[in-house]
Amino acid sequence: MLITDVKVRKLFDDGPMKAIVSVTFDSQLALHDIKVINVRDKHFIVMPSRKNPDGTYRDIVHPINADFRAELEAAVLRAYDEEVARAEAAAAEEAAAAAEEPTGEEPEDEVYPEPAD
Repeated sequence: MLITDVKVRKLFDDGPMKAIVSVTFDSQLALHDIKVINVRDKHFIVMPSRKNPDGTYRDIVHPINADFRAELEAAVLRAYDEEVARAEAAAAEEAAAAAEEPTGEEPEDEVYPEPAD
């Protein structure tokens, strides 16, 4: 099964959850709501899950073997890193553009001395 597309749906600044991602397999199957989590300066993915009546969570879908999990995690984290870089570049461009914009204040009129008679 090939990962044919990875889309970062939403980025978060606060808290341990940093993004929600969708992945497409073989251009035919979409998997939504994969979460990118950051704990102790390490990013990892959490598969979509549902809450059981006893309060525990159970994955709705998950990789069967470690090799595919590593491949999926690498693809998701690569897309996340690229999206964060794009968002930071866009924010830097907006900040630079805002710094160049006039402040809306009128320039003071220059005062010239009156000519001597």
